[in-house]
Amino acid sequence: MTERSRGERAGGERVVRMSVEQPLWQALTAYRVLTLLYALGLCVYSFEDYDHPLGAVVYLAVLTLWTALTFRMVSSAERCTRQFLVGDLGIAVTGILLTPLVDTHDRIVQGTPTLPSIWTMGAVLGFAIKGGWRWGASASTVVCAANVIERGGFAQDTVHMLMLVWVASVAIGYVVEVARASERTLARALRIEAATRERERLARDIHDSVLQVLAMVQRRGAAIGGEAAELGRMAGEQEIALRTLVSTGLVTPPRGADAAPDPGGLPDAAGPSAPPCPPDPERSDGGPCDLRALLAPHAGSRVTFSEPGAPVLLPAGVAGELAAAVGAALDNVRVHAGEDAHAWILLEDEPDAVMVTVRDDGPGIPEGRLADAEAEGRLGVALSIRGRLRDLGAPPRGSRRRGRAPRWS
Repeated sequence: MTERSRGERAGGERVVRMSVEQPLWQALTAYRVLTLLYALGLCVYSFEDYDHPLGAVVYLAVLTLWTALTFRMVSSAERCTRQFLVGDLGIAVTGILLTPLVDTHDRIVQGTPTLPSIWTMGAVLGFAIKGGWRWGASASTVVCAANVIERGGFAQDTVHMLMLVWVASVAIGYVVEVARASERTLARALRIEAATRERERLARDIHDSVLQVLAMVQRRGAAIGGEAAELGRMAGEQEIALRTLVSTGLVTPPRGADAAPDPGGLPDAAGPSAPPCPPDPERSDGGPCDLRALLAPHAGSRVTFSEPGAPVLLPAGVAGELAAAVGAALDNVRVHAGEDAHAWILLEDEPDAVMVTVRDDGPGIPEGRLADAEAEGRLGVALSIRGRLRDLGAPPRGSRRRGRAPRWS
């Protein structure tokens, strides 16, 4: 029932491409042949009743020749061009308008079929399958007008038949449009599935080779010390970036050619933005943004980022402010805990909240120090971190609220 073209995917798996539209073209091809035989049978049966039987024979001979010569034109959407459809409809309309010239008036009034009879519906269906319900409605309207002219008025049986033609063409055209949309959706899903499988295969290969080598270089470099320690640190950073790539597809963007790398691996407070989010969330339209993409660039040799396996979607402005608060916290770690401090970012997406936890192995903040710093005019934590979260409506630490509100630890 469907046309399938098969190719070989890497690894030997077969890829099957299906067309949900092709069966309709095959059915139309058979319909044109069967209805032509029906029209020829009517001509033979009513041959003696025609006023000019020779005219009916000539037209049906032309119709037979046209159907035979254009048999392959309706076998697929590529071959069925707009010019052919117009010509096909012209042949059908011509036969309808020639009917009063070859048949008797009494037979026409009684509702005798036209010369092409139900073959005409094949021309209308060609428009509907090719261009959707709008093309089908236009072609059926032309056929309806030709039948009204042939009958010389709006007879009840004629109106009923024409309404059936119009409704059928519109319905089939609509079904074709829905089928095409479904086919495009299926094709996108198959491409995503193929890409995911390929990425999983590459991830396995990378994990078994490159990542293990980088981890070994990092450990050996740290143990040897000196220049080897710097080489080990760089290998560790590349290992983290590569793990992020193969697991989530999020890559830490470069800081720029002129920017010197941070030896502590702690980024600046603002941090670069990631592709899945607008360049400037504050000026965005508030659409959904994957928070993981904004937090992933903070990962480094001394910053460990743990994230869910699925996107954590928040409004772009909220995600940008939350990422900026994380950057400010990491900046404080770099400044106050020292270059050798290690920090951890944990992103959790719960049903009623999105939680981001930032921890470090520094000496900690003495009780009351933040209040003293705010009184002294040092508003880094008060404004860059707590102020942002307060503006976003985040609840105090340890509390819960309904809705997707960011929480801070």
